[in-house]
Amino acid sequence: MPKTIVLYSQPGCPPCGWVEQFLTSKGVPYIKRDIQKDEEALQELMRLKSQSTPTLVVGNRVMIGFDPDQLEQWLAE
Repeated sequence: MPKTIVLYSQPGCPPCGWVEQFLTSKGVPYIKRDIQKDEEALQELMRLKSQSTPTLVVGNRVMIGFDPDQLEQWLAE
């Protein structure tokens, strides 16, 4: 069963764009949540104990920042 992937991002965040390019290049579907336009997304980000973007939720794991090697591993599991 595919993992649900949620990307918390905001405009002007270069690493957020890198995550999007990475996921798109791999054909991995994801949900993008803009924390500047969506107050609920900002609250979710804070509940994840994060104050920065990009923050990714991959299944039940949380990645703060972008680590392509770790993300690749999580996607393969």
